[in-house]
Amino acid sequence: MAERLLVLYGSQTGTAQDVAERLKREARRRHVRCRILPMDSYDKAQLIHEKVAVFVCSTTGQGDEPENMRQFWKFLLRKNLPLDSLKALNIAVLGLGDSSYAKYNFAAKKLYRRLIQLGSTTLLPLALGDDQHEHGPDATIDPWMKELWLKLADFFPIPPELPPIGDKTGLSPRYKVTFVDHTPQVENTPNKGSRVSLEQVTSSPPPQWEGFDTPPQWVESDTSSRWHPFLARVVTNRRVTSEMHFQDVRLIEFDVQGSGMRHTAGDVLMVQPQNLPSDVDEFLSVMLLNAEQLILLEQSDPDVPLPLALPQPCTVRQLVTHHLDFMSVPRRSFFEILGMFATSDEMERDKLNEFTTPEGQEDLYAYCNRPRRTILEVLCDFPSTRASIPFPFLFDLIPSIQPRAFSIASSMEAHPGRIEILMAVVKYQTKLRKPRKGVCSSWLASLTPEQGPVYVPVWISPGTLRFPREPEKSVIMIGPGTGCAPFRTYVEERLQQKSKGNMIFFGCRSEHADFFFADEWLPLESEGSLRLFAAFSRDQGNKVYVQHKITEQGELVWKWLSEMQAYVFIAGNAKQMPKGVQDSLKEVCTKLGGMSEQEVGQFWKMLESSGRLQLETWA
Repeated sequence: MAERLLVLYGSQTGTAQDVAERLKREARRRHVRCRILPMDSYDKAQLIHEKVAVFVCSTTGQGDEPENMRQFWKFLLRKNLPLDSLKALNIAVLGLGDSSYAKYNFAAKKLYRRLIQLGSTTLLPLALGDDQHEHGPDATIDPWMKELWLKLADFFPIPPELPPIGDKTGLSPRYKVTFVDHTPQVENTPNKGSRVSLEQVTSSPPPQWEGFDTPPQWVESDTSSRWHPFLARVVTNRRVTSEMHFQDVRLIEFDVQGSGMRHTAGDVLMVQPQNLPSDVDEFLSVMLLNAEQLILLEQSDPDVPLPLALPQPCTVRQLVTHHLDFMSVPRRSFFEILGMFATSDEMERDKLNEFTTPEGQEDLYAYCNRPRRTILEVLCDFPSTRASIPFPFLFDLIPSIQPRAFSIASSMEAHPGRIEILMAVVKYQTKLRKPRKGVCSSWLASLTPEQGPVYVPVWISPGTLRFPREPEKSVIMIGPGTGCAPFRTYVEERLQQKSKGNMIFFGCRSEHADFFFADEWLPLESEGSLRLFAAFSRDQGNKVYVQHKITEQGELVWKWLSEMQAYVFIAGNAKQMPKGVQDSLKEVCTKLGGMSEQEVGQFWKMLESSGRLQLETWA
């Protein structure tokens, strides 16, 4: 028998965390003590003492680990770890990925192999959830979880006097919530402390986000920049596409003087967003909540820490503004929890129950995922159930707002004390009447520094692109749209080194609508510091993309690849561009390099393994 079940997750967008929390709920129904944590928040030295651990992780970039898993993974890779270090540990690993990416579920595969190398015993074969499956990752998660609990029964037998809690029986909420009518004195302890005041985050004048106490023991201070962000003042928030252009793209400049933050080309700026005031007001109205009511949180379970970034106490408005991600598209677990409160309306209860069954997944996809219906809109569609939700269960029902990553588009040398990002404002139409919008991009776009100081919580995280630092190296950069952001940083760094081996293939719709950084790059091309080839897809009758420009410049590209040993970096939308670009590059190798298909494949593997071919793409 084991004392407790450990569930560690690596999550970039919250999907892996959602699965981990689902495991936690299932454990509670079986009266199993369960602790879930991001991998980087776990005391790695204790892993040798664990008996059972379940790992759930997603994959980012080109087979990279999520941000909150990277330190844990580095630890596991230490060469001085004995190969029997984890001989007492029984493991199960679930990967969550998208098979349209070349390195599908790569992080989970690496983790699974390394845990076995260190002596772990596998409870189940590696399971890989796929976003591309017609029923999504749940097609893998559901049977995997069922089989997992059969295996775990050997370690956590259910006491005869405590029968399992049924699926239709509600569990207690994640936190105890007390409504208070004044601001009490809160003891400054690891799990109860004065948190950062989130009130008026975007307009408060302090240069740093003050108010965090010492991080709780389950957070390692040297890897927890998310919990110690820097309040960066927004200097400019400038639209860089024409007003007539369909897409609003912003070049946003932040003042980071005094932060101590350093970055290099390829790094990303992490931003902790908040909900728009208009959306907050709508949520408060729909849920009939008193915005200024003070609440105080307490732990219901010692293994479930309090939200670190919420002040204690906080107002309901602060909670809704900074913590509850009610503008996100709900996952299936949302409907499982919501269904617990469907007691007064039979039609609502039946529909919610249907959404949680394997047979109901097509209907759920059509209702929720395809039109990108938000949690707020779902709550509006189920009024009787909505009215029955006890306030404490909002923490179980609605996920927390996740940070967003933006490629840094400026070098420290060219912009001392400043960081710039190039951001497309997410806004699109589905069959629903209201346009869909991105929480973070809509919030950032709404900030108006010319009307007064505004501040945004930020920190820097290593990116997935790793550029050569030697000035003599030649580099081919292919970045349509906002994918060019990290290349602007790199070109600025290279100019300081007097390097001229720089080639950029840039793509956009129109030379006069969305040709980013043209005023900087065209002069560099004239003076010989940059080879620039721009594809404007809509400026002529036939559509021209970056892959067409690569084909046009085939001789030059082949010379750089073969004679100059050039590096190739591809960044941008993950739909069709990466494959189209690589197909064009391979065609150059075939026609001008005289390579066979097999030789091109070997050449490609060499480029990838040596770091001479790197991709950073996003959906």
